[in-house]
Amino acid sequence: MGQQHLAGPVTVALVEDHQVVVDGVRSWFCPPCPVELVVQGPTIESVRGTAADVLLLDLNLNGTMVVDRVAELCAGGQRVIVFSEHEEPETVRAVLDAGASAFIGKGRATRETCLETIMEVAADRPTVTPPMAQAIATDEGPHRPQLSDKERAALLFWFQSMSKASVAARMGIKERTVRQYIDRARVKYAAAGRPAPTKEKLLICAIQDGLVQPDEVTVYTSRAAASEPDPH
Repeated sequence: MGQQHLAGPVTVALVEDHQVVVDGVRSWFCPPCPVELVVQGPTIESVRGTAADVLLLDLNLNGTMVVDRVAELCAGGQRVIVFSEHEEPETVRAVLDAGASAFIGKGRATRETCLETIMEVAADRPTVTPPMAQAIATDEGPHRPQLSDKERAALLFWFQSMSKASVAARMGIKERTVRQYIDRARVKYAAAGRPAPTKEKLLICAIQDGLVQPDEVTVYTSRAAASEPDPH
């Protein structure tokens, strides 16, 4: 899915089997609110087929962990945010590797952080929540590709909306070398079982792995453009 601009409320489907949690989440989304809860149910099947922008998924449904269902949902094109009290790093890593866009820990969730995460995911923007940050920091698994300093630098400049030619000029290298750095990063992620064929997917992977910080990804402005007077 490409990055998009949302014209109306973000719609959410909630899979949760505890009514007190359902009532709490529904109260977060009361108008006026940029997020709307359109359907909720105690099982994945109860919300299947709903065209919601985001699926908010509890991992423990009726006493059964559904970590193994995350990949299936993501493969079907659903943006999945896991909403669970099971914040163990290995659990968080498992759902992220399965394709989940984000993980919100129930124990630390607030209305503001939940809304922010939902809005970011619905717009296909990368986000890192506290449980995700902890899982990333403690992950020493081989599925985290090791990028060289030059590969990371090339990706960062490219993520800042610079063209490959601008990245080459900034780094003092040839444009084809920039392409090689980016392609090499993609190859490493594919080899690790996490293919990143698009720029957006590669950015999400890099942020999830701590290779790039979200606040580093700003829109690049050339020195020449910055020195030009504002025509308005």
